[in-house]
Amino acid sequence: MMMRTFLCSAAVLGLALAATGCVDSRSQAHAVYMLVDNSGTYAREAGKARLVINYLLGTLRPGDSFAVARVQSRSFSEKDIVAKAMFDTRPSQANTQKRAFRDKTDAYLRGVQGTAYTDITGALIQGAEFLNETGAGRKTIIIFSDMQEELDKVTVRDFPIRLDNIRVVAVNVTKLSTDNIDPRRYLGRLEAWQKRVQAAGAAEWKVINDIEHLDAIFANS
Repeated sequence: MMMRTFLCSAAVLGLALAATGCVDSRSQAHAVYMLVDNSGTYAREAGKARLVINYLLGTLRPGDSFAVARVQSRSFSEKDIVAKAMFDTRPSQANTQKRAFRDKTDAYLRGVQGTAYTDITGALIQGAEFLNETGAGRKTIIIFSDMQEELDKVTVRDFPIRLDNIRVVAVNVTKLSTDNIDPRRYLGRLEAWQKRVQAAGAAEWKVINDIEHLDAIFANS
């Protein structure tokens, strides 16, 4: 009887430890959601987007999650996710997943065509949903865009959004021709997004325009 009780206790303890290990592994994992702006002339920046994606694939580890989604006229949709993966904890399998991920995003970037509008807000909401569902302890949204949101007359996005504990990094925020005329437009656009992201509860807001220093994406994260 005592032996049976001991075995049962050991089994329960083993299950508890396994469950705890699972939770701990997710809390250590990193989930990244990258938005790629398809609008207007910014679609020409697709080659630089490939550099960012390849850097992230080389940086993320087994157990991490990664998704790339396009930003177009209305972007609050799973259909805008181009590729997504939770990388296997086995390095060899994770590398296979990364190669397939790269091939899929390369094919997408080769065929990018500019759209008339840019729904950054909807894309951020969709990105937050994806990241929260992964259960990862570290969450980052990367916005590859000029950060100029343009919506059609029927799309509604002027409401508070939630980005709790999510880092938001804007990459390759190019200057528009109107920014060159009046630099305050560019600075004001970035300041407005910073205020909105911070009001949404984001853990951090950062802008990185030097593609040669992508390591700054995860600095101090």
